[in-house]
Amino acid sequence: MNEDRICGERNIFMKTKVLKVRVRFIEEVLGTASSDPEIHKEFIASKAPDAPSMEEEVAAVGADEVFDKSMTVFPKDENGRPFAWNYQWRGFFKDTIAALRKVPDTACSKLKAYKKEVDGNISVWPRKIPFEFEGETGICQRPLRAQTAQGERVALASSESIPAGATMTFEIEMLCPEDEKIVRECLNNGWRRGFGQWRNSCKGSFKWKLLEERWEEQKDNPDGNDDE
Repeated sequence: MNEDRICGERNIFMKTKVLKVRVRFIEEVLGTASSDPEIHKEFIASKAPDAPSMEEEVAAVGADEVFDKSMTVFPKDENGRPFAWNYQWRGFFKDTIAALRKVPDTACSKLKAYKKEVDGNISVWPRKIPFEFEGETGICQRPLRAQTAQGERVALASSESIPAGATMTFEIEMLCPEDEKIVRECLNNGWRRGFGQWRNSCKGSFKWKLLEERWEEQKDNPDGNDDE
């Protein structure tokens, strides 16, 4: 029997492009998770694809946080260090592509089903991407204005913040090498429209540096048969 055949299927070898990058935030970053675990579970973590990941996200917020329940915060790892989920960077790519699609002669302007492209062909690792910074997190408060039938209403929004100068290091994997131009365009736009809450005020804006680029050869079902 051909050694490349397992369970009647041929292993498919393919090369993926990987960029290892470091982003340095030039403005403070604001948290996006609700500090109330019950609210987070109902409205945010319920979007998780399965129950274990939902439980993981709720646990990362922490039931013992001492923040106001209306505040948005960062999830924390087992050492209390703030981090971002990898899918938040996928969301950044979608948000930025949606804006750059209207800019002539950009790679993003040639992309049609961009959400499917990001979800299917662009991955970010690791799952938990820690913020690296010195000092403590702060609090950013700002007014939110809305025009209603009763007139203008103003509410006060409050978010946990990480100071400018913080960095994050992660890897971006692309199944289609052509997507590298799109990824680079999005990262280059990071100083205009940033990451996290209140991006339209340039909160979370950043610059990035390429640390490594490489090709990885992979194959389907690399470990042979799945016994689970």
